[in-house]
Amino acid sequence: MPTSTTVFDQFTRRTADVTAQLTALGIPLTAPAPPPADLDPTDPWASSYPVPVDRSSLAWCTAVTMLADHHHTGIDRQVLAADALLRELGVRGLAQLHSDLHAGAPVDYRFTRCPYCSGIGEDPTQPTCGEVGCAPWLEFAGHDHPCPVCHGDDYQPQWVAEEQMTELEERLADAIEEREERASLRYRLRAWLCRRTVRS
Repeated sequence: MPTSTTVFDQFTRRTADVTAQLTALGIPLTAPAPPPADLDPTDPWASSYPVPVDRSSLAWCTAVTMLADHHHTGIDRQVLAADALLRELGVRGLAQLHSDLHAGAPVDYRFTRCPYCSGIGEDPTQPTCGEVGCAPWLEFAGHDHPCPVCHGDDYQPQWVAEEQMTELEERLADAIEEREERASLRYRLRAWLCRRTVRS
C-alpha cells in the first residue's frame, strides 16, 4: 500500500539530505560559537552573546544549498558562509541572499519559486503563534503564518504573467492615444503659428 506524501515532506527530505552530507563529511550539526568580540566601552548596548546556528534547521539547509548550487561547489565549501548568513540575518536573510545571487535585483516571488517554502507561501516550519509572536487574539483565529522569505506571495507565473500582459497592453494603448493627441495639438499649434507669421 503506497504511503501518502504531503507538500511538507519535501522540507523534511531537504534537511535530511543536507544533514546526511554533513555527517558523512564529519561536519558538526551545530556551528561552533565565534570568538567573543571585544567589548566596546563606548557602546552600552553592545553584546558579545554569540547567536547559535543549528545546521540541521530548514533555513540553514536552504542557505547552504542555495550557495552551493550558485557557486557550483559542494556544501562543505559553503558551511561558513551559511553560518554567517543565519547568524547575522536569520531566516529573513534568505531573501537577501536570493537577491544577491540574482546580481542584487529584487526577486518577484510570483514568478520565481521561493527557495525556502518552495512556493506554497506559508512558513514551512509550521510555527506556533507563540513562536512567531502573533497577537494573542490571533492565536485562536486559525490564521496562516506567511513565509518569512517571500511573505506569502502567490507563486503563479502563468496567471500573473497574463495579468501583467493585459495591463501592459492597456498602458500601451493609452500611450498611443496620448501620443496621437499630442501630435494633433502640435499640428494645430504649428498651423496657428504659421498663419500668424504669414499675417504679420
